[in-house]
Amino acid sequence: MSARSRAAWPLVAVFTAGYLAAYLLPTVVGRLSAGLGLSPTEAGLVGSTLLLSSATAGFTLASRVERHGPRRLAGLGLLLMITGYGGAALTTLVPLVVAGAVVGGLGSGTATAVAAAGIAAQRDPHRTSTLGLLSVSATAGALYLTIPHLGGGHATPLAAIAAVAALVWPATRRLPDAYGPGRPVETTEATGVRLPHRRSGTVLAATMLCWSLAQNALWGVSGRIGLTQAGLTEVTVGMVFAAGLGAGLLGVLGAGALGARLGRAVPIGAGTAVIACCIVASSSARGLVSFASGEILWNVFYPVVLSYLIGLSASLDPRGRWAVLAGSASSLGVACGPLTGSLLSEYAGYRGMGLVLCTLLLLIAAPMTAVALHTAGRPLVPGSIRRRGGAAAAVAAGRAGASSALLPQIGVPEQEVAEIPISSRARRRRKVLAS
Repeated sequence: MSARSRAAWPLVAVFTAGYLAAYLLPTVVGRLSAGLGLSPTEAGLVGSTLLLSSATAGFTLASRVERHGPRRLAGLGLLLMITGYGGAALTTLVPLVVAGAVVGGLGSGTATAVAAAGIAAQRDPHRTSTLGLLSVSATAGALYLTIPHLGGGHATPLAAIAAVAALVWPATRRLPDAYGPGRPVETTEATGVRLPHRRSGTVLAATMLCWSLAQNALWGVSGRIGLTQAGLTEVTVGMVFAAGLGAGLLGVLGAGALGARLGRAVPIGAGTAVIACCIVASSSARGLVSFASGEILWNVFYPVVLSYLIGLSASLDPRGRWAVLAGSASSLGVACGPLTGSLLSEYAGYRGMGLVLCTLLLLIAAPMTAVALHTAGRPLVPGSIRRRGGAAAAVAAGRAGASSALLPQIGVPEQEVAEIPISSRARRRRKVLAS
């Protein structure tokens, strides 16, 4: 394991814990409906409440991660997850289950905010986000294979999320007190309070909200599509989900290998269009083959596009504020997804829901691609080096160039290099020394 991998593994662990609730959403919503006697819409509302709580924590902490310290916040978030999800698993009273889901969601959002800020502070955000997606996909896939064999009821998936948070909690001791000292000079000193790339960041956050809403509208009802429309058993549906997440691992590995060869615009735009088609196929499934094909293909491309979106948001601001804000907007879309999917499927049927979501994804693919194209080749903070001038600017520019030569920074544009005027007397001295 390289030094960079050793440094990133606590961040990847916190990323896994924070994202796990969203990945297990179908089985959580399905178990809430079957185990507590809730209607599909009511169960979807509980799932949306959990994820809305997570998004709220992310928005609140968008610019406060370094102020409070990543290590402290990550530990607090994981403790909230253990308390909330663990408490919800131990009771059958619906109000207490909802309260536990809210507390656990706050913990998930806190852990996700710490992970997003940490990813933005890495020299290679795309690589770290790829490792995180690999980890959470593998963990969720293993749980989808295990949970159906551990008995019915709502407790099992919630207890599993709490258990993962407990296992990850010791890793928070390896997180730094602040991400800042590890960044290059030009990013830590030049970044002001004001958010850079406001227009691009706002468009990206808004489209990521819609993008995540579409994904999780289907993900939230995928279990019911498999059970009711495709006529499969819970064990078979769990195996399909596990296979889809396993295929997602291959997709993430492919994204990591592809890196920046095609830029970010092509994977984001074309990948979103492919996902739109997969949603239609999955929502129209009438048997095992069609259901499994749609779900597996969808899970291959979903993490690929997500990894590039995370890298794109991280490249907009080295302090991680756009990464946290865009991630929280995505969490808000995730939160609205289950309820949106339940309402659309109730009034338009599963196929009608799929067509609506497909249209939405095709509409937002254009502005997402435009942001990726617009930010390509631009500095992280416009004019940051030129404003600082003098020898410090030259040192910062030299360090940036050296680090770029040693390690390709995927998704990070080139930095501006300060021009230092050289007097004619200095030129004559150079000639004399050279001779």
